[in-house]
Amino acid sequence: MQSIDDKRFFDRLSGLIGGNAAAALSAMKEDASVSVRLNPSKPVPSRLPILKDSERVPWSEYGYILSERPVFTLHPLFHAGVYYVQDSSAMFVGWLFREALKHFDLSRPLRVLDLCAAPGGKTTDLAASLRAACGDSFLLVSNEVMRQRASVLSDNVALWGDPNVVVCSQDPKAFSNLEGFFDIILADVPCSGEGMFRKDPKAVEDWSEELVELCSQRQRRILADVWPALRKGGMLVYSTCTFEDAENDSNLEWAATELGGDIVPPENPFGIRTTRCGHLLVPGEVPGEGQWAGCLVKTSGEEKEVLLSNSASMEMIKRLRPLRLGVSKGEFKGKDFVPDPDWALSISYERGSYPEVELDKQTALRFLHRDSISLPEAPLGYILVTYRSIALGFVKNIGRRCNNLHPQSRRIRMDI
Repeated sequence: MQSIDDKRFFDRLSGLIGGNAAAALSAMKEDASVSVRLNPSKPVPSRLPILKDSERVPWSEYGYILSERPVFTLHPLFHAGVYYVQDSSAMFVGWLFREALKHFDLSRPLRVLDLCAAPGGKTTDLAASLRAACGDSFLLVSNEVMRQRASVLSDNVALWGDPNVVVCSQDPKAFSNLEGFFDIILADVPCSGEGMFRKDPKAVEDWSEELVELCSQRQRRILADVWPALRKGGMLVYSTCTFEDAENDSNLEWAATELGGDIVPPENPFGIRTTRCGHLLVPGEVPGEGQWAGCLVKTSGEEKEVLLSNSASMEMIKRLRPLRLGVSKGEFKGKDFVPDPDWALSISYERGSYPEVELDKQTALRFLHRDSISLPEAPLGYILVTYRSIALGFVKNIGRRCNNLHPQSRRIRMDI
């Protein structure tokens, strides 16, 4: 499709959302809003400057719609996992997940799978929700089938800092061997992408009626492949960023009929439009992009719970060859114990384990750029460097300069 003004698309959109199609199309031609979600495990001493004149996201306690788009790369706390840049509509899936949590006994460890997780927005939202509801008693497996995207996901999980998140790169079919293992599965499936048209020109270019049908069938395969891994009585949270009935309600109805489940009737207090099986967020009606989400309770299969110790759960997950499993404190290189950069970012890091030095903003950016910095007043050896009391990473002070342990893959590449 050449542009969103294509009459075929407008006619199709009109059939899907009715009389608001013209307003939605107009909104999709405007600049996208910018929003962030704060990390409740990494509170800062005072309000972030980027939140000036911001608006709260109604369905996210930690979500804010910014008044303007800053250069996030030049914000040290962005690199420390203090907040995640995420569309406000995508945060609604987090709200739906928290509603799903209310149906479970939280006195035992919950096991959750985020099936199509890159780049990590929904995973970090789920991790925060699980930690608030369950404390340390949960396991979140975050999966992305495309290896390059899985690496980005792994980095974002590291920045967020929750050690209970495991990152994998597997086809959905691989999880079928974990029969009845998960209490909740979030499937934010690949789709025709209509809701992202103003953010992604390529989505406009790629769109066609044939793509919608192709995506619908692929989504059904994904659900069928992963279905055995969801326990009976467990919940599927299913979401897309398209308006298409064939990819949304019809697919959830197909899953209920063919795989065995009861659809959770949609309801919410935010005035968001509902469809037969879920919630539809439409640009122009909400500040963010297009999003659809609904829930299903699994009714098929045997009535059994897979009760495993944490160590047994980890052994099962190891079969998936995870890219990230917990947080390493570091490793010995000869007689020298070198702390892992991800340990500094983890909420499991015990402050005081190493001497700390607070950096000003420019020095913090130089550290994140992987420049050599000098800390003449600091003790020799490994130092935790911080900005606004939030950990950024480690350096090794060798006197006249410091060896920078910030990962090469995460360094700031722009001029600072």
